[in-house]
Amino acid sequence: MTPRTNAVNWFEICATDYDRARRFYETALGEKMAESPMPGGKMAMFNFDMQAGVGGAITKMENCATPGPRTIVYLNVEGQLDAVLGRIVSAGGKIIQPRMPIPPHGFIGLIEDTEGNVVGLHSMT
Repeated sequence: MTPRTNAVNWFEICATDYDRARRFYETALGEKMAESPMPGGKMAMFNFDMQAGVGGAITKMENCATPGPRTIVYLNVEGQLDAVLGRIVSAGGKIIQPRMPIPPHGFIGLIEDTEGNVVGLHSMT
């Protein structure tokens, strides 16, 4: 496997009450969060330099807040998303969200590991 710059490239703090969570982080951090459209939910991104580092957001979507609030870390699987998703079930996990486009930010998949953790996978290709 090719080494990556960062093992993690994105995180999402899941919210059951999106507006309340957004107000909390904007107030606590003293800065506005940029709303970003996403299929099937809402997302407000923390301020970060996309070219220089890891970013994240608060998110409200069906898979994120069930059965309760959680944080999703997205592992960088650049160029290997389909291969990694193809190994999840045989490794003992579950695929929660198959490959899904998130234009213009590439593709994601969501999995559940053997410990019940929901983990995101991200690739630009």
